[in-house]
Parts: sequence; structure tokens; C-alpha cells
Amino acid sequence: MSSPIRLAINGYGRIGRCLLRAWQESALRPHFDVVAIVEPSDLDSIVYLTQYDSTHGPFPATVEQGDAGLTIEHQHIRVLQADAPESVDWAALGVDIVLECSGRYTRRADLRRFLDAGAPRLLLSNPGASAEDVDATIVHGTNHDTLREGNTIVSSASCTTNAVVPVLHALEQAYGINQAFLTTLHSVMNDQPLIDGYHHHDLRRTRSAMQSIVPVATGLAQGVERILPALAGRVQAKSIRVPIVNVSAIDIMVNLGRGADSEGLNGLFRQMARHRPGLIAYTDRPHASIDFNHDPHSAIVDASQTRSHGNGFANLLIWFDNEWGFVNRMLDVALAWSRIFNSQ
Repeated sequence: MSSPIRLAINGYGRIGRCLLRAWQESALRPHFDVVAIVEPSDLDSIVYLTQYDSTHGPFPATVEQGDAGLTIEHQHIRVLQADAPESVDWAALGVDIVLECSGRYTRRADLRRFLDAGAPRLLLSNPGASAEDVDATIVHGTNHDTLREGNTIVSSASCTTNAVVPVLHALEQAYGINQAFLTTLHSVMNDQPLIDGYHHHDLRRTRSAMQSIVPVATGLAQGVERILPALAGRVQAKSIRVPIVNVSAIDIMVNLGRGADSEGLNGLFRQMARHRPGLIAYTDRPHASIDFNHDPHSAIVDASQTRSHGNGFANLLIWFDNEWGFVNRMLDVALAWSRIFNSQ
């Protein structure tokens, strides 16, 4: 095997910390070295929040505070307390890919600040403000074969896009889709307050996250169309935040090009789960959302909730761990990309 790909994590919040855990737990770990974390918070807090996590439990290895960083099972990771891309000498770190997890940078002009400061490549944990702001938007398992060696700014889309795109792609290939309406039931996020307060320009997000079901705006339809342009103009979406801390669901209503009964639909996804076991899972058991905490799949199709109508309408429910599934796909994208630029 060639030398491990050197990664740096910029922004060490929910996604950044989950990425480090996924690297630790994943079978892909031998392919990567995490060499740096860039986060302006104090080192004591960084180490503590690495060791203990209210959602995913204690870190699955020994974590110790070291000299200007943290040590995981004798591997040292530098921690740089910077809050701007140009405050870091990325070239001196020798990184191959910067995993941009702060969510602060969505426009190409801002993303280029990393490249101008010496980062050779940037993989985003957000979709980018527009398709033109990134070189490629990738949902692993659907379009990762479009990655190119010359790409320098790549997006891993969003957790919801990663969950629903493989399902819609399979339906489009098998039956055709005339229209799709997606309703995301999403766990709370840090742009919501615990109690009512002056927190956001969206007035609904000023309300307590843990006391209400809160409708919010979503760009999921546009995210789907970036990956599946054949569905342009045929997808609509809305999102509702629900008062749980992790695991989300998407209710999919579709008008198919040809009729399908529930048995046929479930058979399609049962086969998909068999042939793509790391991407999609299938269940017909009576589940609740907590059952999928720390599940690495992009989506789990709940066959018990599949409904169909003879005129081509069908309704499906998929579950996904919006943190853990997504960071595992980011690592998949990083590996697929590295195989391209290392082969040149």
C-alpha cells in the first residue's frame, strides 16, 4: 500500500469530532493519517470533547493531551488554534486534503483562501453556496466516478443528500420518477437555541429546539438536482426539526413513471442492500430512531413503512444517522479522490 493520505481537519465541532472518531473506527484507517486539527477553542476543551461525547459515547481509544496537540494511541495530532485559512501554513503540514468542517466557507472566493495558503485540496462538509463554487459535488456510491485529478475544491454534499440520492437514483433507474416530494424529519442542530432567544434571522429558529417541532428552510431539492440533473424541476422538499439530538428520517413521496407495489419496491432495496452493503441497509423490523445511532450507512430503508398505490404513487421512509453516516461517506470520498490524484 502507498503512504497514507495526510488529512487535516479544519473546524472541530460535531462533524470534525465525528470525523476523527470515524477515522479511528473505520476499516479505512490504514489509508489515512490525521496530522492536524485546526480549531480556535482551547486545547483542554478540545481534548475533553474528543474523549467524551454525549451522542456517540467515550472515544474508542486512549486520548491524551500532548505538546501542542493530542495523542491517540501514541499517534500525535497537532492542534492549531487558528480561525482563518491564511493563519495556517498548510504546505508546511504536508497535508494532502484539508477536511473543511467549520461550515463557515461556502463561496469559491473564500474557499480559495485555503489553497492560497498552501492547502493542495479541500473537501467540504457542506454543499457549497452553488454548484459553481466547487469543482464537484460528490455523493459516494452515486457519482464518485466523476472525480478528477485536477479537482481542488470538492463537496461531500449534505447528510440529507447523501441519504436520499441513492434511493431516488435507484427508483429513477427502475421505475422512472415523475415527481418526488421529500419531507426531512431532522434532529436538532446548533443553529437552534435550547430556550427562546435572539438566535437567528429565521424567526422559527429563535424558538426552543427541545420544546417544539420546528419547520425550517432546506436546500435538499437543489442538492438532489446537482447530483441527479435528470430530476431537475421534479423534486420538492421541506424540513422539520424534531427535538432529538441525533438520527433523522426522510419521508419520500413519489409519483413513479410506472406502477410498483410495495413488495416490488422493497425487493428493489433489499437487493440494493445486498449488493452495496456499506451504503444502503434494509430492515423490516419495528424500529425507532435511536436504533440507528452510530449507524455508518448513508440510509436505512424501513420496509415496514413502504406504501404504494396502483396509479404510480409510492411512499417510503428512510432512516439515517445524520452525523455518523455522513462522516463515513466523507472518508469514502477522500479515499476515492486520493486514488485519482495518486495515480497520476
